[in-house]
Amino acid sequence: MLLPGPEAQQLATYIGWLMHRTLGGLIAGLLFVLPSFFILILLGFIYMSYGELPIIKAVFSGIKPAVVAIVLFAAYRIGQRTLHNFILSLIAFASFIAIFFFKLPFPLIVLVAAVIGWIGSHRYAKYFESHAHTNFKENTKHHSSIIDDNTAIPLHAKYNTHKLIKTLAIGILIGVAALSYLIYVYGFDHLLTQTALFFTKAALLTFGGAYAVLPYVYQGVVEHYHWISPQQMIDALALGETTPGPLIMVITFIGFVSGWVNNFIPNLNPIYSALLTTTAATFFTFLPSFIMIFVGAPLIESTRKNIKFAAPLTAITSAVVGVILNLALFFAYHVFWNEQASTISYISILIALISLIALIRFKVNTLYVIFASCIVGIFLSTF
Repeated sequence: MLLPGPEAQQLATYIGWLMHRTLGGLIAGLLFVLPSFFILILLGFIYMSYGELPIIKAVFSGIKPAVVAIVLFAAYRIGQRTLHNFILSLIAFASFIAIFFFKLPFPLIVLVAAVIGWIGSHRYAKYFESHAHTNFKENTKHHSSIIDDNTAIPLHAKYNTHKLIKTLAIGILIGVAALSYLIYVYGFDHLLTQTALFFTKAALLTFGGAYAVLPYVYQGVVEHYHWISPQQMIDALALGETTPGPLIMVITFIGFVSGWVNNFIPNLNPIYSALLTTTAATFFTFLPSFIMIFVGAPLIESTRKNIKFAAPLTAITSAVVGVILNLALFFAYHVFWNEQASTISYISILIALISLIALIRFKVNTLYVIFASCIVGIFLSTF
């Protein structure tokens, strides 16, 4: 959580690294995302080739209201864990105002929140203490661990300045070499090169998991570059929620659609452009994550209980609650309001409301909510 980028994939990489060194980290991190990568490429092809079919439209008409509820539920869940006092709630509210009304960029909001947390850790430390583990029970029974709190730190996991510099240099060299190749072959302003740069920034500037990454990705691919439409962004999240694997893999689908829509290979099927773009988006999203884990993992234990490190993260996570709420409202607008007919879809609002109640009040599994919404969408399309 202290690092930017997709936390789920970083956690998988960290576990693999801790048990089996760098090779273990590579295997764990890669196999954590590869199944989703291929699944979303297949779904991207179906979406772009057959997305106008009535049955596909019916499925999405049911899923998208549920996605609105899921994003709202994410804001609720993170807020419940994080907003323990007035100061943190105020940070969340301010971040929502900043991005919703003033359209401030996500990295700026993160930076300001981190500064507030850092200053707060010196003068008002009690307001920025993390409560993430308050429900943990010391006497919880569990199976014996390969590495637990009482295990000596493995030799490869101990901090070493020489190893840190070497790992960082290799990682940067790989990234620079890949980006230089794209610039040399396609030019700096080409879709592939700009995709590589944008998703590298997304990996380095976003804290708090996939839901924190998505607002920044939306600002970039929809509002700034106009690579995909708002509707395609919503459909991307819908598919990301309905497929196995980490939600961050939605960037694979976004890259595929972007490459298909902005086909840069004349006289060839757009699938080739789509495959190249989605590969670039995925590669440059996860490369920084591998580098940061291999470089930073030996430092993590030493900073775990340090309030000077924890406070900026707590403030950032609070700000993320407001940003995710903005994302939910963006999706809600495009799902509930039919711009062509200038009408409100009360059915979509009802599906979203029931889904939200199911998630919050009855703790229904997200997958069941999505499946039920999909069935409702197909059922309603028959009338």
